[in-house]
Amino acid sequence: MRAVIQRVSEASVSIEDNVISKISNGLLILIGIEAADTKEDIEWLTRKIVNLRIFNDENGVMNKSLFSTQGNAIIVSQFTLQASTKKGNRPSYIKAAKPAIAIPLYEQFVTQIELDLGKKVGTGKFGADMKVALVNDGPVTIIIDSKKRD
Repeated sequence: MRAVIQRVSEASVSIEDNVISKISNGLLILIGIEAADTKEDIEWLTRKIVNLRIFNDENGVMNKSLFSTQGNAIIVSQFTLQASTKKGNRPSYIKAAKPAIAIPLYEQFVTQIELDLGKKVGTGKFGADMKVALVNDGPVTIIIDSKKRD
């Protein structure tokens, strides 16, 4: 499971010109799911994201987490995060989980983040053509892969 985490001052997700999720001050989380992902990947990754100290404290030092700041989150499924560009110029998505596997794992991921934060989060819509808008604060962008825990 791969996540691209962006600290934002605002973010939104729209489908067909309708805003379905909107936040201020928090994280936009793009999540790519592969067929080999498990509940353990979800639990490890959600705990890591919620507690990642990437928000400034009163001294301007990145020392606070999404949890400690009571920040907001939007989670968007993005199968292209599982792209392999090893050969040629056309990305291969063979590692990306098919919807029958990916949808339940995505829903579990969202539920676990909500449990960890103690509040609802915004989402995209799995498989939809979405427009994601954001103002990256910092900029701060971090990539985490549950299969590479080093």
